[in-house]
Amino acid sequence: MSEIVKTRRDGAVLEITFDRPKANAIGQPSSRELGEVFAAFRDDPALRVAIFTGGGDKFFSAGWDLNEAADAGGSGYVADYGVGGVYGFSELEGLNKPVICAVNGYAIGAGFEILLSADFVIAAENAQCWLPETTLGVLPDVGSFVLPKMLPKVVANEVLYGGKTLEPADLLRWGLANQVVPKGGAMEAARDLARRILRSAPLSVEAAKETVRLAEKNTLRESYAAMRAGGFPAFQRLMESEDALEGPRAAVEKRDPVWKGR
Repeated sequence: MSEIVKTRRDGAVLEITFDRPKANAIGQPSSRELGEVFAAFRDDPALRVAIFTGGGDKFFSAGWDLNEAADAGGSGYVADYGVGGVYGFSELEGLNKPVICAVNGYAIGAGFEILLSADFVIAAENAQCWLPETTLGVLPDVGSFVLPKMLPKVVANEVLYGGKTLEPADLLRWGLANQVVPKGGAMEAARDLARRILRSAPLSVEAAKETVRLAEKNTLRESYAAMRAGGFPAFQRLMESEDALEGPRAAVEKRDPVWKGR
């Protein structure tokens, strides 16, 4: 990888650090590179969880590279950001493995949108998140798509229309973060969370993520119909696996030997 996108393997966990001084701004080349990294993570059976963070201790990411955006003359919305879209994983097909964001500082614009697309968020106490696009005469596209689904309408509108800054306590209050930790502690907390996820069965985790994504717009009846028709491939692989055939009791005993013999 380049000096901007740094990776570290720790067993089944892939740590991805986006390190582009001074503010970890994202552009087309870096998005394409991140997409390649996340695609390789998706396709590697030995890897199960990814942790994404920013280099340094001030910025998680300041969002779009404004110089590049200005040169693009407004075409940035339709630019080629690679297989995973802006920041590498938001549009990556088949990514059924969890992504944890370790937010170590300011998350601005597209930097804020990164954590909105993650499965888990650990925020340091110095993290601050906001979408400045409307104050700059442009649109927070991903934020406009997903934030109203995650927040009460009036709160989302204040962030989208008025550029409201969300402090770490706000992230917890509105369910945008799993945990807030002291400054400098986001990566270690993310590693702890990854270790907990690794205690679950790999196929079950993949099936859960796929099912949540595919069933998001379905009614309960439609979701069951899709499941029975084989519309959830990861779920099908799970049900045909040895883990599923062992049954729930075996799974409990595997985690808690005290249950054996009961």
